[in-house]
Amino acid sequence: MYKHLFGPVPSRRLGMSLGIDLIPKKVCSLNCVYCEVGKTTKLTLDRMEYVKYDKVIVELKQFMSSNPKIDYITFSGSGEPTLNSRIGDVMNFIKQNYPEIKTAVLTNGTLLFDKKLRTELLQADVILPSLDAASQEIFEKINRPSSNLKIENYIQGLIDLRKEYKGKIWLEIFLLKNYNDSKEELELLKKAILKINPDSIQLNTLDRPGTVADLIPLSKSELQEIIDYWNLPKVEIIASAPERKSIESYSGDIETAILETIARRPCTLDDLHNFLGIHINEINKYLGTLEANNKIETVKLERGVFYELKHK
Repeated sequence: MYKHLFGPVPSRRLGMSLGIDLIPKKVCSLNCVYCEVGKTTKLTLDRMEYVKYDKVIVELKQFMSSNPKIDYITFSGSGEPTLNSRIGDVMNFIKQNYPEIKTAVLTNGTLLFDKKLRTELLQADVILPSLDAASQEIFEKINRPSSNLKIENYIQGLIDLRKEYKGKIWLEIFLLKNYNDSKEELELLKKAILKINPDSIQLNTLDRPGTVADLIPLSKSELQEIIDYWNLPKVEIIASAPERKSIESYSGDIETAILETIARRPCTLDDLHNFLGIHINEINKYLGTLEANNKIETVKLERGVFYELKHK
């Protein structure tokens, strides 16, 4: 079992993707209300070698020695991957040793104001940053950032990335009712999008419980209304719980293990991680598929969100 790799797992956007997690749970520059991984335990902008480069390379060599069929190696995980000061070195290793495999970076984008970081990421094939707000007030409401993080610097980092980076930028915007769906905020977001000029804009909304209770997702029709209101090219809806039904699981054994575990008793995401030894992000993928297929459901208890078998 790998500690810093997870998957490969099927992704609608990236095909069969092997994840690399360079950050301990849950070190991040944001503490988003909707995060499925859980509350941020270390809120920071400090870049450090949180996970040692050598340990990641050992696992990569071991995994790749079997010539697996994967489309992307994706930097993501249970925190903000760009906080790791050696993300560029890991990417260099991949490009030099496995040039046929594409690389993707799933990032909240908050550290892109750092010129050094932007330079490190230039070799990625796809960068998938987020932007959920364009005013400081809403930024603090939905993303709850590190105290030194300002929305102007955040957006400018994305603008600067577009100027310097030749690969694809897929900008994800996570929308919640009564958080960032007002006409005023949507207009500010549109202005920011035009300045950033991403290759695509991907709208997402709540799929499973976040860190705050009673969050309300937007319906598909409401997301479509936003697309119509913006009248921008290259906007798509990726909120995809129903669509997950069409994605075959990479390993039926993982689904079976999850179902057998929660059949004994309801479990949180952390419980499943501890019981099964499977990375949180990998479990999250399968929980989404199982929930979309009406095999499991969630219940909110004092200790957090629990998953249990769907009652017929």
